[in-house]
Amino acid sequence: MTVHADVEPPCSAPPARWAACGARAAIGRRAALARCLAVVALAGAEPTAFASGSNDWSALRRSGAIALMRHAEAPGIGDPAGWRLDDCATQRNLSENGRADARAMGERLRAERIDVRRVLSSPWCRCRDTAELLRVGRVDIEPTFGNAYVMSERRGALTEGGRAVLRAWRGPGVLLVVTHGENIAALTGHSPASGEIVVVEASADALRAIATLTVPARR
Repeated sequence: MTVHADVEPPCSAPPARWAACGARAAIGRRAALARCLAVVALAGAEPTAFASGSNDWSALRRSGAIALMRHAEAPGIGDPAGWRLDDCATQRNLSENGRADARAMGERLRAERIDVRRVLSSPWCRCRDTAELLRVGRVDIEPTFGNAYVMSERRGALTEGGRAVLRAWRGPGVLLVVTHGENIAALTGHSPASGEIVVVEASADALRAIATLTVPARR
């Protein structure tokens, strides 16, 4: 299992105080690892069996493949104090580099002729913007992929809801979900870097991560 230091730490505040969570400092790597191990056990994810950044694009050509993508680079942790979900200006947003990375990943998906049939996104603006910049299909908002860091008290329900969506996908083509590092770690046991894709196979009783795809180098 790979854990990146920038996985967002949990917040125990009730929903009415979610905005206050954005100001919390990052917890250490050891605590993040312990939390991810716990949620993975609850989520029924199988241990990853690949090296981070394996870049096996053929994994997305399998029937019913699923791509879980962490939003592109958005400097900082959490969201600023007073943020609102309905106002992107109050949230932590993509950097110019992050926007370029999202476009580059979309170009690579098209160059590889990946048959993306459905695109889902967390309601957070940095995820929605990443999904739109990919330009691989209409983006639908799916609340169950909302930020499991901010909504830590609902992490179990969000993870279970996400698992249900993923297990229901049978294709044809690829389901692409743009969400947060915390959510992907809970679902797969792999903590992705910004803009990274984790390719997943879903079965009746488990999710199995089979490859990772890193942001393509830009010229």
